[in-house]
Amino acid sequence: MTAAAAAVEILKREGVSQAFGVPGAAINPFYRELKNVGGINHTLARHVEGASHMAEGYTRTSPGNIGVCIGTSGPAGTDMITGLYSAIADSIPILCITGQAPVAKLHKEDFQAVDIASIAKPVTKAATTVLEAAQVPGVFQQAFYLMRSGRPGPVLIDLPIDVQLTEIEFDPDLYEPLAVHKPAATRKQAEKAIQFLLESERPLIVAGGGIINADASDLLVEFAELTGVPVISTLMGWGVIPDDHELAAGMVGVQTSHRYGNATFLESDFVLGIGNRWANRHTGYNLDAYLGDRTFVHVDIEPTQIGKIFAPDLGIASDAKAALEIFIEVAKELKAEGKLPDFSAWVASHLERKSTLQRRTHFDNIPMKPQRVYEEMNKAFGPETRYVTTIGLSQIAGAQMLHVFKPRHWINCGQAGPLGWTIPAALGVATADPQTPVVALSGDYDFQFMLEELAVGAQHKIPYVHVLVNNAYLGLIRQAQGGLGINFEVNLEFENINAPELGVYGVDHVKVVEGLGCKAIRVTDPNELGAALEEAKKLAAEFSVPVVVEAILERVTNISMSKTVDMSDVTEFEELATEPGHAPTAIRPLAV
Repeated sequence: MTAAAAAVEILKREGVSQAFGVPGAAINPFYRELKNVGGINHTLARHVEGASHMAEGYTRTSPGNIGVCIGTSGPAGTDMITGLYSAIADSIPILCITGQAPVAKLHKEDFQAVDIASIAKPVTKAATTVLEAAQVPGVFQQAFYLMRSGRPGPVLIDLPIDVQLTEIEFDPDLYEPLAVHKPAATRKQAEKAIQFLLESERPLIVAGGGIINADASDLLVEFAELTGVPVISTLMGWGVIPDDHELAAGMVGVQTSHRYGNATFLESDFVLGIGNRWANRHTGYNLDAYLGDRTFVHVDIEPTQIGKIFAPDLGIASDAKAALEIFIEVAKELKAEGKLPDFSAWVASHLERKSTLQRRTHFDNIPMKPQRVYEEMNKAFGPETRYVTTIGLSQIAGAQMLHVFKPRHWINCGQAGPLGWTIPAALGVATADPQTPVVALSGDYDFQFMLEELAVGAQHKIPYVHVLVNNAYLGLIRQAQGGLGINFEVNLEFENINAPELGVYGVDHVKVVEGLGCKAIRVTDPNELGAALEEAKKLAAEFSVPVVVEAILERVTNISMSKTVDMSDVTEFEELATEPGHAPTAIRPLAV
């Protein structure tokens, strides 16, 4: 069989059933084998970067499955670099396959020939241009081993067209995936970590995305309940414990944080971090405020992450699941011996903060305040909802005000934050799990970056609801520029000669969305937003296409965050929800 056919056979045996991409001359032999060999569904993207983000959304949703993106030579590969960066930054395994000029032409500046392997190396676990066809099976086998071993991440395989076409000896029935390697905490390390816990009075667990990658959320909840320790989720770990759990203590940080989460963290004396990176949006840049007099234990699958941001009192290189299993074993023994402390007073103080330090969301203003949008989203979308979003004031406010109840139900590009990510990622999420409601959230600029991908949803019948908050501003950058005393090149307002009714809001998103084969609803009155969200769900189900709900916001709203990038110094721009005259923002009861 051809080397390309062998590659497709290996994909199937590694569990791949879905790919996203755009064909082209240099990758057409691989596409021929996708068709002839069969067994792998393919979704045609409108932009190759979009294909890479679809693969990300797919992987982030599906435990064990790896999203695949495919493109031809030259600009297709460079277009996917942003997707590879996004994936490696958040420890997401995706496989990027590119076509390439013939081997003999690689040094001759052939048409659309670029050294994509060298370009991609900094943002992948491995990037290889295969020069010998007989090496194709081994390179693909190693790719899956690398993507799954240790800290997960993306791999790029570049296939010259003549390599794809070469006949090789390969028996797919004899192929076996390589055994995955993941470090595991020892009993001695677990005992030392829990000794710190026993010596504390106000402990916290910081639960990171590594717990979700390890499918260990149930173990995290079991350990927290066993020890009675509240849990702070990172942005990538949101959903490891339901928001309505009594031990869920919110998020911490300078942007995507809760008032009660920050307040509880600042009262703590011991922090056990599991599967987290101490990212700067969580810690802030003022590490003195974050570290305080606290004791820290850090558990991470990647040894070089330990000590990268600050030196913990104990570092353990371990897969989150393996660490939690041994932690639970030790904690159960201590509980049986009556040696676990009673942290009930600490939990009660956290619950008091959680019930009172809520940001206000109910406003009747026209144009709408964004806070009201998230209040209506909480009412309209249940605990089964998978939210998808990337960056901007919409993402920050959403993280402050929405509620998440399950792992892999907050699909967020946490570290790279590329504008345009949300639409293609949502399509990947909805492709991976068509039975679960998917709701995307974008500001107008993020939405405009890759809105052509909505046509993919129309063509391939991929329904989801997209909430678009429109203030005709680069809102986050405007707010950041305020600290510099400027407001420069962040204003998107203009008067659309074809839609004068929009005033300065400019882009007629409804017409654009409808032109791409999808449905759209524009809302200007906050009291009509709930009905619009319900209608969007019905339209998505009826027509099996993306449905956009555009909420026209007031032009300027500052969202709570730190001006100094210090988690102890977050500026609040609105009153508390619990102040007189304002109902508190409710978290769904435990019975739900």
